Amino acid sequence: MLDVLKTLSGLVKPRHQSPVSSRPAAPVEVVAPKTETKPAKKGKKQAAPVVVQPTVDFEAQRKLAEAQAREIILEAKDEALRIRREAELETRRLEEDVRGREIAADRKDAALIDREKRLLETEASHLKKREEIDALRKETLVKLEKVAHLTRDEAKSLILSELRNELAEDVAKEIKEAEEKAKEEAELKSREILVDAMRHGATDYVSEYTVSVIKVTDEEVKGRIIGKEGRNIRAFETATGVDVDLDEEGVIRLSSFDPVRREVARVTLERLLRDGRVQPGRIEELIEQVKKELDRIMFEEGQKLCHAVGVYNLPPPLVAMLGRFKYRYSYGQNMIAHTMEETKIGIAIAQEIGADVNVVRLGCLLHDIGKIVTEKEGNHIQLGIELCKKYGLPSNVTDCVAQHHEDTPFTSSESMIVYIADAISGSRPGARYENYDEYVKRLKDLEDIAKSKKGVTESFAFQAGREIRVLVDPGQVDDATAVIMAKEIRDEIAKKVIVPGSVKVTVIRELRATEIVK
Repeated sequence: MLDVLKTLSGLVKPRHQSPVSSRPAAPVEVVAPKTETKPAKKGKKQAAPVVVQPTVDFEAQRKLAEAQAREIILEAKDEALRIRREAELETRRLEEDVRGREIAADRKDAALIDREKRLLETEASHLKKREEIDALRKETLVKLEKVAHLTRDEAKSLILSELRNELAEDVAKEIKEAEEKAKEEAELKSREILVDAMRHGATDYVSEYTVSVIKVTDEEVKGRIIGKEGRNIRAFETATGVDVDLDEEGVIRLSSFDPVRREVARVTLERLLRDGRVQPGRIEELIEQVKKELDRIMFEEGQKLCHAVGVYNLPPPLVAMLGRFKYRYSYGQNMIAHTMEETKIGIAIAQEIGADVNVVRLGCLLHDIGKIVTEKEGNHIQLGIELCKKYGLPSNVTDCVAQHHEDTPFTSSESMIVYIADAISGSRPGARYENYDEYVKRLKDLEDIAKSKKGVTESFAFQAGREIRVLVDPGQVDDATAVIMAKEIRDEIAKKVIVPGSVKVTVIRELRATEIVK
C-alpha cells in the first residue's frame, strides 16, 4: 500500500511538468503551423503573415495518468487481498493447534482421573483382603487351639521350654570348647616351663629412645653450629629432620623419632666439629656422604645378623631392612640383640620338640621387620605381613609373623614357638626398660576411655595394655549397641593413647537370671 501511495504522489505535479510513468507516453499530435493570407486591400500595404504555435494534448496525458493510477490501485487491492488471505489461513492454523492441545490436555486429565479412580478401588480391595486375612487368622488360631487342646499362652510356654532345651545343648557345647581351649593353654604353659631354663642371664642395655647426645669441650663451637642469624642450625635441622638442643652446657642433644635420621645427624655433626667448616653447603655435602656410608653399614649389619642365625640367600632389600635394627630400640632393647637372642631361643625350642627349625628360624628373624617401615601407616604386624607377601616368603613363615603377638589364632606349632621365644627375650629381667608410672597411666587411660561410655559397668586392661575387656549392663546396651560401642572405644583409643602394637577391644554383654529356692 505504501508503494501505491508513493506512486500516486508522483503523479500529482504542476501543470507545466510532464507526468512520469513507467509506460511509454502516447504520441503527441503536433499541428503544423498554418499561415493565413488575407487579401490585401487596394491602396494598403500588405501585412505580414500570422504564425499559429503548436499546442500539447494535456487531456490525453491526464487520461493516461488516470489509467495508470487505476492499474496501480488494482494491484494494491490484489496484494492486500492476498495478505489478508494468508493472515486468515495462519489464524485458522493457530486456532486448530490450540484446539488440538486443549483436546490432548482433556484426554490427560481424563486418564489421570481414571487412574486415581482405579487406585482408590485397588486400595479399597487391599483393605478388604487384609480384613479378610485378619479374620481368617483369628479363625485359624481358634481352630488350632481346639485341635491342639492348648491355649495361646500354653503354646508359648511349650515353645519356650523347647528353646531352653536347645540352649542347654549350646551351653554344653561351649563348656566343651572352653575345656579344649584350657587344654591348649595348658600345653602352651608347659612349653613355657620347658624353655624357662633356657633364659639368658640379664644383660644391661643403654635405654635410648629418641635422643642422641654429643659431648663438646668448648662452648664456642655452639656459636659456629648456630651460624649467622641461625642459618647453619636451620640448614642442619632441615636437611637431617632432627631437632638440635644447645641449651645444656657441655652437650648437644639431637632429638628425632627416626633412629636412622638421628644417627645420620650425630655422625654428620661430629664430623663437622672435627672439620671446623660449618656452613650450609658443607652440611649438605657431609649429610649425603654419611647417608651412603650408613646404607652400606646397615646392609653389612643385616648380613652379619642373617649369617649369625644361619639364614642365607635372603632378598637384599630385606637384608638391608634388618640392618636398620642396629639403630632401632624397643623399650631400651636393641633390635639386633633382641632378634638374635630370640632366634637362638626359638631354634633351640624347635629342635627340642621336633618342629620345623627353618620355619622357626625365618619367623624369629623377621617377626619385627615391620617396625622399621616408616613410609606406611599401620602396626608392625600388618606391615611385616605385607613385606613377607611382597618378597614371596612361605605362608607358614608369614603366619609366624602374623601370630607372634596372638593377634590371630595360632595355626602351627612353629608360630607358637616364635611367640614364646619373643616373650622370653622381651620379658626376661633386664632386657627392657619402661617407666612404671607411664605404664600404669596407659592402662588407666584405656580403662577410663571404656568407662566413659554409657551402660559400661566395668573395664579391665591386661596383657600389658594389648587387650581391654568391657562389661556392659544388658538392660541398657543391646547386641547392636555393643558392636558399635566396641568400634567407638577402638577409635578413641587410637586417637588418645599411644600403645605398643595393637589393642584388642572386647565388649561383653551377659544377662544373668537368678532365683532362690526357699
